[in-house]
Amino acid sequence: MAFELTSSAFSSEEAIPDRYTCEGADVSPPLTWSDAPEGTQEFALTCEDPDAPGGTFTHWLLYNIPAARTELSEGVPREPTLSWGAAQGRNDFGNVGYGGPCPPMGSTHRFHFRLYALGQQLDLPPGASRNQLLREVEEHAIARTGLMGRYGRP
Repeated sequence: MAFELTSSAFSSEEAIPDRYTCEGADVSPPLTWSDAPEGTQEFALTCEDPDAPGGTFTHWLLYNIPAARTELSEGVPREPTLSWGAAQGRNDFGNVGYGGPCPPMGSTHRFHFRLYALGQQLDLPPGASRNQLLREVEEHAIARTGLMGRYGRP
């Protein structure tokens, strides 16, 4: 089996329901993963929009996810440090935690959820930037998987 990331809310390359966007409750979608490689010490997750007018827009940075974890429930709290040990970075809205898809009116964008299996625990404080996280992830990733959803506003 291959390392895989899925959601019960939407299938790969399908529409992300309004509930998980700025048009709805703006809560993070439920995510599940399986078959992480041997040697995984923890996970990191990003959600980004590569179609944003100003370049890639970061919607979520979640890291220090314990290796024993295989899912995220809907609506991860927007707190720098979560009760189960993970930390969240700043998204491009300027907030900590998840900020749902919100493309300009009349356009449909792709939203990439990427999960990284890391062979070493990261030493990043809560509130880290995209660049800080990706620098660490590139150094310590032993596998990666992703899920892409689409969202458009009429």
